[in-house]
Amino acid sequence: QVQLVESGGGLVQAGGSLRLACAASGQTFSRYVMGWFRQAPGKEREFVAGISWSNGNTNYADSVKGRFTISRDNAKNTVYLQMNNLKPEDTAVYYCAVDSHRTYFPSRRSTDYGSWGQGTQVTVSS
Repeated sequence: QVQLVESGGGLVQAGGSLRLACAASGQTFSRYVMGWFRQAPGKEREFVAGISWSNGNTNYADSVKGRFTISRDNAKNTVYLQMNNLKPEDTAVYYCAVDSHRTYFPSRRSTDYGSWGQGTQVTVSS
């Protein structure tokens, strides 16, 4: 029901920056939560950051707090993930997701999110 398209991934050296974008269509998002997850080879999918579309409340994984910033552009139905001071351990496929069941504070549980994009690869070299 919701289409999500991620972009902005690529190759970057440690200490560098990337900005990911997730464009959503098929729904309005004034009462939804959108989040970013990532999955590295051999690891489970993990929460990175989330934002409430309605009030802008954010939630960050401890591992990225202070380095990553999530934001939204309501007019464009797009969320962004600004990633600074990237580390090799940030290497993963990054997925955008929508949680239509909560609107006030983003969940960290992947099972709470019902719509997913195809992902964009982020590779951080040493």
